[in-house]
Amino acid sequence: MSSPLTKARVLLEALPYIKAFDRKIVVIKIGGSTMTDKKVLPSVVRDVVFLEQMGVWPIVVHGGGPRITEEMERRGLKATFVKGRRVTDEATLDIAQKVLIDEISVNVVNLAQNVEGKAIPLNGRGSRFLRCHKKVFEEDKDMDLGYVGEIESVDIELVKRICAGGIIPVVAPIATGPDGHLYNVNADSVAWKIAADTNAEKLVYLSNVPGIMLDKDKPETLVSNATLAECDAMIKSGVIVGGMIPKIEACMSALRGGVGKTHIISGLLQHSLLLEIFTPEGIGTEIRQ
Repeated sequence: MSSPLTKARVLLEALPYIKAFDRKIVVIKIGGSTMTDKKVLPSVVRDVVFLEQMGVWPIVVHGGGPRITEEMERRGLKATFVKGRRVTDEATLDIAQKVLIDEISVNVVNLAQNVEGKAIPLNGRGSRFLRCHKKVFEEDKDMDLGYVGEIESVDIELVKRICAGGIIPVVAPIATGPDGHLYNVNADSVAWKIAADTNAEKLVYLSNVPGIMLDKDKPETLVSNATLAECDAMIKSGVIVGGMIPKIEACMSALRGGVGKTHIISGLLQHSLLLEIFTPEGIGTEIRQ
């Protein structure tokens, strides 16, 4: 149990950051084990509600890949991926909609309400809140991923009105294409697009890794700060590999789009979101211009 003096010092240390983020947008992408751990997710949502109550305008974007794969396997379907994108036919799209919109978004909204927060689910189903075009690989235009989209636009005015009303937007990455059909869109891409278009102060990716590590098996090699040029070099040299590449590329796209700072942190560490935003040290990797 911390002493009253320690609590006072913590509040004083956090005060400049609380003032700096008053009515500033912070986009939070929840993914990895953060989504599947039944103890972790409620804690993360509680911290998001705390941010909103401190005057920050948080926007939550979530994925749900492992849960979609689990439901596909339960129905006897095999998940197929091409360059990190899930091949999505009608049956897979139906599962993705139900998991992302009807299950995960609803769960996050309910968790927020359980701690006196207000949240609302947003997606492209039944609206054009998220718009996309069909994903095509320029180097292989004949490759057909099915109903996989590339994010094109977001109804930013709607998001800002919701935030200004003291409500937390909870965004599922299902978007509407030009043909009116729904598409499964990469959640990391949706997060950076929203962050860039809202001129967000920060974009934070909550993952199951602590950030960029020079050696993935040695947490002590965590890179606390990196620039765009340094990230580019680490991708080319093979330091950044696998599933970390799309996240780093999303951070880089967000920065080029005008976002103040981007972060990759572990969602498994208690209150990691608050530590990254309200302390000078932070806990993960901060990527900046």
